[in-house]
Amino acid sequence: MNTIAEIVPAGDAMERALALLGKGEVVAIPTETVYGLAGDATNGEAVARIFEAKGRPRFNPLIAHVSDLAMAERIGRFDPLSRKLADAFWPGPLTLVVPLQHDADIHPLASAGLDTIALRMPQGFGATLIARFGRPLSAPSANTSGRISPTSAAAVTASLGEKIRLVVDGGATEVGLESTIVRAVDGGLRLLRPGGMAADEIERVAGVALQRGVAGIQAPGMMVSHYAPNTGMRLDAKAVREGEALLAFGPKRIAGWQKAAAQLNLSEKGDLREAASNLFAFMRQLDVAGAEMIAVETVPMSGLGEAINDRLSRAAAPRGLSDDERRISHG
Repeated sequence: MNTIAEIVPAGDAMERALALLGKGEVVAIPTETVYGLAGDATNGEAVARIFEAKGRPRFNPLIAHVSDLAMAERIGRFDPLSRKLADAFWPGPLTLVVPLQHDADIHPLASAGLDTIALRMPQGFGATLIARFGRPLSAPSANTSGRISPTSAAAVTASLGEKIRLVVDGGATEVGLESTIVRAVDGGLRLLRPGGMAADEIERVAGVALQRGVAGIQAPGMMVSHYAPNTGMRLDAKAVREGEALLAFGPKRIAGWQKAAAQLNLSEKGDLREAASNLFAFMRQLDVAGAEMIAVETVPMSGLGEAINDRLSRAAAPRGLSDDERRISHG
């Protein structure tokens, strides 16, 4: 995309933003925390566009932004403590990590294949936009990955102006920090990311102290350790072996593809955005195909390919002593 994003005042931008979101495009929107790069959380290609525009190095889980508690409860399962915090602090700069509903219409790329989901209810333009759109929006900070989060429309344009079509200008953000992320665990409450909601305010309402320190990935902004299949994975495969399933990419097949126990192609035309959109779902499907191993064709490292390969490598890695039977190899 060669043109600079159009900047439209929030009061005039609603219909334009809705039209772009409906086409699977991404839109930079103001929230009370920072500006977010919003896309339809139920649309894999829209979520892939978020990663692509940000140059996000790997598929971290994204917060699903909702317009009301009813929408949130269609996505996540709320324990009493999480519900208490939602009642007290939503809409606002607090994100709650809860178990994902089994029938939630969230694309697995948005949740990074986890069985939990991070949920937040924003204020202002974002809340109205989501209510009008009727579906949750993934909306990480609207900046190139690793750069300072934007608190103005001008900051968004400086970072992403050539990669997106629309920046909704709502003025300077009120909070100016990303949301605080917490998760209720075993009757307690764990701080996963500090942010715009003070810890002591959360503790006052929760009636319990926030625990610090956590292993693995549970929310955005943490080290990555994503969903991995139970079936072993063999990356950069040059040929399909007896009893293997095939995770393919592009129009050309590796040797022996005809004898694969099952096969799915991330993108027959070699489109990395489509491949990213299909990645988690296809891994799950091949995981239950009854194969001894999943052979994975080479995916190029350019663009979203870097994130796809990062995700594949992490999915193929052994997951500890409980997974001694799992195997990882290349070739």
